[in-house]
Amino acid sequence: MFETLSSRLGGVLKGLRNRGRLTEQDVTQVLAEVRTALLEADVNVTVVRDVVERIRTQAVGATSSTALNPGQQIIKIVNDELISMLGGETLKIMYAGAPPTVVLLAGLQGSGKTTSAAKLAGWFKSQGRQPMLVGADLQRPAAVEQLRVLGAQLNIPVFSAPGDPVNTAALGLAEAKSLGRDVLIVDTAGRLAIDEEMMQQVKDISKAVKPNYTFLVVDAMTGQDAVTVAQAFDETLSIDAVILSKLDGDARGGAALSVKHVLGKPIAFAATGEKLDAFEQFHPDRMASRILGMGDMLTLIEQAEKVFEKDKAEETAAKMLEGEFTLADFLEQLQQLKKMGSLQGIMGMMPGMPKELKNAEISDDQVSRTEAIIYSMTAQERANPELINGSRRTRISKGSGTTVADVNRLVKQFTEMKKMMKQMGGKASRGGKASKGIKGSEMPDELAAALSSRLGPR
Repeated sequence: MFETLSSRLGGVLKGLRNRGRLTEQDVTQVLAEVRTALLEADVNVTVVRDVVERIRTQAVGATSSTALNPGQQIIKIVNDELISMLGGETLKIMYAGAPPTVVLLAGLQGSGKTTSAAKLAGWFKSQGRQPMLVGADLQRPAAVEQLRVLGAQLNIPVFSAPGDPVNTAALGLAEAKSLGRDVLIVDTAGRLAIDEEMMQQVKDISKAVKPNYTFLVVDAMTGQDAVTVAQAFDETLSIDAVILSKLDGDARGGAALSVKHVLGKPIAFAATGEKLDAFEQFHPDRMASRILGMGDMLTLIEQAEKVFEKDKAEETAAKMLEGEFTLADFLEQLQQLKKMGSLQGIMGMMPGMPKELKNAEISDDQVSRTEAIIYSMTAQERANPELINGSRRTRISKGSGTTVADVNRLVKQFTEMKKMMKQMGGKASRGGKASKGIKGSEMPDELAAALSSRLGPR
């Protein structure tokens, strides 16, 4: 997501990082490139104009900053403006005093509304809630069945009744109360385009269930056209926030960067993949950090906490820093990482990760080949890769259905990684800078502080 914008802005700002002095011409050139980057990302023209002007106004005083050099100050200004464009603060869900908390979903047909309803229910379940889904999209024959299938995968009940969608929603609310479900998510019908009948129906459903939240599901790939759709729905329903679907397929980001400025409503959630758990709360500050290539370690940590056992993770980390990490440990960690989502997505959250690696295609097949190679090794070979000579490499390649070159590559990469981690462990024990990363790249102080508070004492 945001690959085009991230690549553009990364190139613009990279040259500023160590600049001790900026001329007015430098600032003008940077602003022109930022403007081009935003327009290429399909951001609303009015939004681009306003944002660039705000950056210009703030940049005038950048040379007077004593805390940061002018180049760093411009980067901070751009970062702050991106956060503002993306919504400023994360929407905090407040639950109804008398359950259930009712969430109404609206949107055009094809926006990913039904799938988003299920993903949202899964998110509420992960927060310790007991959600229920209501299929009130009775015009699309497969909609209710799709919702039932997705609900079954998540072990979340789905209610629907034939006939009138408004009555179905009301009956669903009554059912949720009788079952003691504390969150009710109502999926409504969409159309290929906005029309009066659809708007009236969703308005009547809203009156029947009196939602605590009305979320508009918007296909991120529609770009700034999504803003026009959002405005039309907001006039009818007074939406509370937006859910961006298919954000993983949007390389530009125009919808995400335009909707808050034009509509005044935040982005609440974003679907970041096809799997049901590829759905997360939208954090403007973290997304801005990703766009500018500074990573998103807090989200990475949160995802890791879901799949890694704390004691096991600490034991593995200690092994890595002491140089005792084996291929068996690596295999176990690789399998845990797969539970966190795509490895490409994970790398995109890591600060200082080279653009070539972030944009590299890391397929499940590649990961499977790595697993097959390690599985084809003996326990001794996994513990001591230096034992793997020519004949062993041939045997391993045949057993894993790969080539000797594949085996060589894995062993070499693992050996280099192990050496690097041991060196980092040695630096840490000698009191090196904690915020220093690979090849001297620095982690922003704010991120280092956030990580420190998140991870706690060592």
